[in-house]
Amino acid sequence: MLKEKATLESSVGAFEKALRGLDDAQTLLELSAEMNDPASAKEAEDSLGSVEADIAKLELARMLSGEQDRSYCFMDINAGAGGTDSMDWAAMLMRMYTRYCEQRGWKVEINDSQEGEEAGFKNVSLRIEGEYAYGYLKAEVGVHRLVRISPFDANARRQTAFASVDVYPEVDDSIQIDIPEKDIELKFIRGGGAGGQKVNKTSSTAQLRHLPTGIIITCQTERSQSANKDMAFKILRGRLYELEMKRREAERDAAEAQKKDISFGSQIRSYVLAPYRMVKDLRTGVETGNVDAVLDGELEQFVTAQLMGVKNPNRAAPE
Repeated sequence: MLKEKATLESSVGAFEKALRGLDDAQTLLELSAEMNDPASAKEAEDSLGSVEADIAKLELARMLSGEQDRSYCFMDINAGAGGTDSMDWAAMLMRMYTRYCEQRGWKVEINDSQEGEEAGFKNVSLRIEGEYAYGYLKAEVGVHRLVRISPFDANARRQTAFASVDVYPEVDDSIQIDIPEKDIELKFIRGGGAGGQKVNKTSSTAQLRHLPTGIIITCQTERSQSANKDMAFKILRGRLYELEMKRREAERDAAEAQKKDISFGSQIRSYVLAPYRMVKDLRTGVETGNVDAVLDGELEQFVTAQLMGVKNPNRAAPE
C-alpha cells in the first residue's frame, strides 16, 4: 500500500507541476500584455519549453500504465541466422542494453548464458532491476538485424546477422500463478562457463522444465541450489504471465478483426554499418546515422516513439 501511495503521489505531483508552470506562463503573458512589456512576454514564451517537456513526460507515463509496466524484468537475447556473426551480434545487443539500463540507473545481471564456439553468445538471459524496466524494454521485443563487413570473413564480405529479443516481467507475489507440481521437471546439474566459486564443482545449477509449454529455465548465478531454484521459478512465473498476456491480446485482436502492424518474429530494427551507417526502426520510421551512439545505449528516441504509438507510413514496404 505504501508503494502504491508513493506512485500515486508521484503521478499527481508531476501533473500539478506542469499545471503550475502553465498557469504561471499564462499569468506572466497577461501581465506583459497589460504593461506592454515585450521582455515579460519573451520570458513567458521561454518558460513554455519546460512545461512542454513536463507534459511530454506525463504523456509517456500514461503509456506506461500497464499492470506490470513498473516491474523489474527479464530479457532473453538469442542468436539467429548468421552463424558466428549472429552470436557476436547477440553479445553486441547485450552490451547495448546494459549501457541503456546503466544510463537509467537500473541494475543488470546475467542470469544465464551459452557462449558461442568462436565469439559472442548463442543465448543470454538478463535480469534487469529498475522502476519501469519492463514498461520501457517491452518496446524492444522482436528481431534485430545487423548488416556489416564481417570480422569473421577472411574475404571481408558484407554479412547480415539476426538476433531476437524477448522481455517479460518479474511477477511479484500479488499475482497468483498456479504451477502444478506434475507440470514441473526439476533437476540440478553442474554449471558451465569459465568457472569460479565452485560453479563447475558442485551440482548447484537449477534446470527447470515446464512440461505443458516446453519452457526450460536454467539458473546458475546464485550460490546454492535453493536460491537457484527460487530464481528459476521466478523466471518461469514471468514467462507464463507474458504468455498469458500474449494469448489474451491475440484473442482480443481476433475478436476486433484487427491486423497487427508487427507480427511475432518479424524484424523491428535494422542496424547498418556498411556500405552506409544508419539505424532504422521499421515500426516507427525513426532513424539515425549515429550508429555508435545507439550501440552505446542511446535508445531513448526508438523506445519513446514505439511506446507513444508512432507508426511508420512505409511499414508495408520495409527496406
